[in-house]
Amino acid sequence: MPALSQCVLMLAGVAAFLQPPAQTPAVLVTPRPLPGPAVASYVPERVFDTRSRTFTDFEAMLAELARVDVVLVGEQHDDPNTHRLESALLQGLVRRNVPVTVSLEMFERDVQPALDAYLGGTNTEEDFLKASRPWARYSTDYRSLVEIAKDRSWPVIAANVPRKYASEIARTGIASLSALPTAERALIAGSLQCPKDAYFDRFAASMGEHPGSTPATEAASTSLSTIDRYYQSQCAKDETMAESIAGSFERHDGGPRLIVHFTGAFHSDFGTGTLERVRTRLPGRRVVALSVLPLASLDNLVPDGEDLKRAEYLVYTIK
Repeated sequence: MPALSQCVLMLAGVAAFLQPPAQTPAVLVTPRPLPGPAVASYVPERVFDTRSRTFTDFEAMLAELARVDVVLVGEQHDDPNTHRLESALLQGLVRRNVPVTVSLEMFERDVQPALDAYLGGTNTEEDFLKASRPWARYSTDYRSLVEIAKDRSWPVIAANVPRKYASEIARTGIASLSALPTAERALIAGSLQCPKDAYFDRFAASMGEHPGSTPATEAASTSLSTIDRYYQSQCAKDETMAESIAGSFERHDGGPRLIVHFTGAFHSDFGTGTLERVRTRLPGRRVVALSVLPLASLDNLVPDGEDLKRAEYLVYTIK
């Protein structure tokens, strides 16, 4: 099972949970790509449809995704080929003339005005980045997604809860939100459900293995109240991203659009997290998830066990 993504916020003083992950410098892409969408290039991959339990291909997957309402792309944040495949996915939708709204975990709701100004051409990229707290490897990992959208005049959603509020929840609990002014509270989902379900069990198990958290060998000594606060922070992120996606879908900005949301796989794998909350908010709509799984080799690949429950599509690539 992939490690819990860095979307999980840490308590104050545990830096690995409060900020996006420390990431190694990219070696496959130039730090500052030229303006405009990235040029597609071949990335080794194999696509598995868990519903039919058969291998398919990337283009066949795109043909289905072009007909649904919402796609959640579960990524491994620090894998270069994953990000290349994400760009290829958007480029494939461009070829099919599908109107798209791009949604990103990697930007937070309060920076939406700066993002909109850049997309609309009234702000420079430099000013946009100064105002938007981009993740450390934005230029190599996520810039191409924003630039494809900009080139096509697609909307982009800064979907996530501002990290300062998620950090406060991780430190003191979700009740801290009740003291926020109305304008600040609006930056977080209005409905915040955080049940102790299978998602919580998977979250708690992963917490003990996450770098910077309590080591797995000491997991039993981690207090339940600490895990509860971390989990409440996770739920706030899931609920806020789902509300952002559903809100955009219901507005139909410029007409019906496919929403493609990019997020850490933990938020969408196994039908839980953000994925579950999107489906709750958009009943009757077709919502599909894919999970990108980097492996050392694509030879002799036989998806089985828990992987078959992970997402509608498993996209394996070389790490």
